[in-house]
Amino acid sequence: MLLIYVQKVTPRVSYTFKQICKRILGLDIDLTSKIETFIAHDGPKFSYGKQPLSKELYFQSVDLLFEHGLNDVDIQVFDWEDTRCFFEVKHERSALPYDIFAATFYLLTRYEEYLPHVKDSMGRFPATESIAYSNGFLNEPVVDIWAYKFKNILLEKYPNLRFGKRKFTIKPIISVSQTFAYKNKGILRSIGGGTRDLWKLKLDDFTDRIKVSIGLKKDPYDTFDFIIDLQKQKRRKAKVLFGLGDYSNHEKNVGYNRPQHQAVIKHIADYIDIGLKVSLDAISNLSVLNIEKGRIESIFNRRLLYSICSFFKIKLPEAYRNFIELEIEEDYSMGYSKYSGFRAGTCTPFMFYDLDYEVQTPLIIYSFCFTNQDKRAHIQNEESARTEILSYIETVKKVQGTFVPVFSNTLFSDLEGQPFWKAILTFIWNLDDE
Repeated sequence: MLLIYVQKVTPRVSYTFKQICKRILGLDIDLTSKIETFIAHDGPKFSYGKQPLSKELYFQSVDLLFEHGLNDVDIQVFDWEDTRCFFEVKHERSALPYDIFAATFYLLTRYEEYLPHVKDSMGRFPATESIAYSNGFLNEPVVDIWAYKFKNILLEKYPNLRFGKRKFTIKPIISVSQTFAYKNKGILRSIGGGTRDLWKLKLDDFTDRIKVSIGLKKDPYDTFDFIIDLQKQKRRKAKVLFGLGDYSNHEKNVGYNRPQHQAVIKHIADYIDIGLKVSLDAISNLSVLNIEKGRIESIFNRRLLYSICSFFKIKLPEAYRNFIELEIEEDYSMGYSKYSGFRAGTCTPFMFYDLDYEVQTPLIIYSFCFTNQDKRAHIQNEESARTEILSYIETVKKVQGTFVPVFSNTLFSDLEGQPFWKAILTFIWNLDDE
């Protein structure tokens, strides 16, 4: 057990040290603000504060973990060894030249997303506003990298210190905005779609629409047997998250109460964990969210545990508070639609910390680093997709983290013109966890 002295054990201190020491490094710790307890401890220990107590292992702090609420924070990013960091400290005795704990807290809590910023056209916090993008470390899980550097410092001082072991894991997420391309759309939507196909001279699409409607061909977006077959070949902790919001400009799925739609969800639930793709209207509206939660629970007869926000629009902290209110346990929205990378600076699941209430919550956040939902222009073929994905996999493997890619079911269809995504998901699914 490692004893840590801080002048005051605040909720921020407790949250951050548990994430780094326990969840990332598997190290048992205890926190104390009593100097006599710290001095009397004859096992591994270090202090964290403005000044060292004596000749112990020491990490200098900045003010962030001892503050309340939101304040203007001066961020100056600098290079150190093979990574980038911020919250520089100057004390000659400090074992690190920056406050690893404050920097970790800043990234995990998404502190910068609470501060004034320019939103994108959908009202989201864009990657380009983040310090990670602006300073060139969006593609690195810096929190985990820092944690392993911290571990090495501890081992230099205490070679017999015991750390837990964790292994690299892969958790594919399938986000379902449209279960079907043509089926169950209703007469008016089907006529409108067919007319649009003819107007744009998409004769093949018009023919396919007719064949699907009369049962001669499988709907092109119904790619779920392909996903189930992958799960049968190699079991993974994958999730399939369905949108069940009311039809709108942004929500285009078929009606939640259509029997064929419900049959698909029930079928998948026999093999893979099911969750909810929260509609834009429900993200910060508790009553609408509760309706959508009731819909999916009534279909697969289990409690809703998993969520992802439509278009990855996370309105902090309201969205996550609503998820907690309805006892959702895990969210997979923490990432950017147009940029790959680590939005929260980590590839380790973490608990949502509510900066307004200064409390750690039970909601577990999984940060994804890759998605195909925006069909980014630079990914035009299997080779470019595989190269980018392999790069992130190797990055996550180095810190034994969790690789979370998010895929849209529609892109496994030939209808979207990028059929290589089936091969990409198969490749990821069959990789070995180490």
